Amino acid sequence: MIRPRPIQTDLVLPAHEVLYRALRTRIMHGEMEPGESLTLRGIAAAHGVSMTPAREAVRRLVAEGALKMTQSGRVSTPDLSNERIEELASLRALLEPELAARALPRAHAALIERMSAINATVDQMIVKADSTGYVRTNLEFHRLLYLRAQAPAMLALTETVWLQAGPTMRALYQRLRRRQGSEHHRTILACLRAGDEPGLRLAVRADVTNGLRMLLA
Repeated sequence: MIRPRPIQTDLVLPAHEVLYRALRTRIMHGEMEPGESLTLRGIAAAHGVSMTPAREAVRRLVAEGALKMTQSGRVSTPDLSNERIEELASLRALLEPELAARALPRAHAALIERMSAINATVDQMIVKADSTGYVRTNLEFHRLLYLRAQAPAMLALTETVWLQAGPTMRALYQRLRRRQGSEHHRTILACLRAGDEPGLRLAVRADVTNGLRMLLA
């Protein structure tokens, strides 16, 4: 169920854009379950908007693969098949090592320290068994690095993959009940400090694919 979260009036963005961004963030961060059913009326009521902004926001999210809509108008988050999980893992393996490699020349000490601090928060989310917090901070760790790649089209494609996988990743971390942080993250940080591009590519590829592929086991 969507928890009520009234949208504040925005002097620049129209209501459908504000709603779209709010829903997109919730889906990407795994705040919804795989296959969770939604209604336009429920979305509109929860966010304090009319049906028109809700319909437009949902239309855009369906186009991005973040939501599914049947011919009868039923809306839900994706419940990924094994084939779809494998496809998304392969896309991450292609896109994210390249983004990391492009970011490496601009990965200054302050950036690496900021990433290290975020990784400490990731570890805290694991200790607290906060699956949505884990997904959110894990993506923040990666996004901070990829922004330095100065490759906006590639980053946009990557975020679309994250968006489609968000609910599934939340379910994965709930299932695994991890108690320690990612060794891959520590390797990524070490490679950034050393300027090791081949090692960085390998560490990023392992980090972004292992989680999704655990769902196939």
